[in-house]
Amino acid sequence: MHQAVIAATGLFTPEQSISNEELVVAFNRFVELHNERNAEAIAAGEAEALSPSSPEFIEKASGIKARFVMDKAGILDPEVMTPRIPERSNEELSVLAEMAVKAAKDAIAAWGKDASRIDAVLCAASNMQRAYPAMAIEVQQALGIEGFAFDMNVACSSATFGIKTAADFIASGSARAVLMVNPEICSGHLNFRDRDSHFIFGDVATAVIVERAEDTPAGQGWEILGTKLKTVFSNNIRNNFGFLNRAAPDGIGAKDKLFVQEGRKVFREVVPMVSEMIVEHAGEIGVDPHGLKRMWLHQANINMNEMIGKRVLGRDPQPGENVIILDDYANTSSAGSIIAFHLHHDGFAAGDTGLICSFGAGYSAGTVFVRKR
Repeated sequence: MHQAVIAATGLFTPEQSISNEELVVAFNRFVELHNERNAEAIAAGEAEALSPSSPEFIEKASGIKARFVMDKAGILDPEVMTPRIPERSNEELSVLAEMAVKAAKDAIAAWGKDASRIDAVLCAASNMQRAYPAMAIEVQQALGIEGFAFDMNVACSSATFGIKTAADFIASGSARAVLMVNPEICSGHLNFRDRDSHFIFGDVATAVIVERAEDTPAGQGWEILGTKLKTVFSNNIRNNFGFLNRAAPDGIGAKDKLFVQEGRKVFREVVPMVSEMIVEHAGEIGVDPHGLKRMWLHQANINMNEMIGKRVLGRDPQPGENVIILDDYANTSSAGSIIAFHLHHDGFAAGDTGLICSFGAGYSAGTVFVRKR
């Protein structure tokens, strides 16, 4: 058995960003147009008037202040309200693979080794561009990597499930190094006409390289102390997009073909499930959860993250202990916990422990305890 180490991480951030204020202006104009065009039906009680939003509502509900996106103009056009990302020919690198390659190159540069030393590529994300060929194989080819590659989708928990899979490949000897990428164009699946969720997601890509401990220079990287996965079926977060579940041509009356959730139910059910899972897993591998130096949680909602942090640490987290990047990036699905880890892993001494954790639709949850080497 080989010890697995997180050797490097990478990040690709789109150039375009949308503030809450910009998003609200566009949404409220859409509301005005909708109510004007349906005034008679609304007056007759045949349709409901839509309500406007506000930056204050968004920040209180989520902690989000802005989000990075691949296409700003389409989202902010009240007549469109969706990103406009041109299709590419089959001979061109797809947009999701392009994002993943940029994040991967960032990780490989930090790793300091040639991509040819990677034996496997995993694309772990919740918003895949297509069914096949696998995004991971396209990324593999673009980077000139031998070996094998495949896609995996466990919604917002995809990255921790991917790290677990990579660590298992390392442990079994199936690979010496594994690249795991998380490209997410969440804006392509978000209903920007829904007041309760139009602000939630952003676009980004992250990458993680996991390799054998003996191949990582002493004092570098993060020893993976333990990984644990859990799934419990729930309809409270769902996306029915796909050719087997076709939306109406205009998208009207087909809200379940985009992201939908019962937010309050998710909060009530996921917070205790994840908190208990973290504490239980910590006990199984001999880690004191109260002694964690830092937590890099899935960036779902600031209220959920703060509650989980408090339950795990047994107190209110100190500044920097429970990393929050929601304000700038919003919810980026599988990539959120990796962004937090990538941007805020400084200040660790050898032996300090931390937790990468994700949770989301399924329900799904994954914990990865790490120790600075």
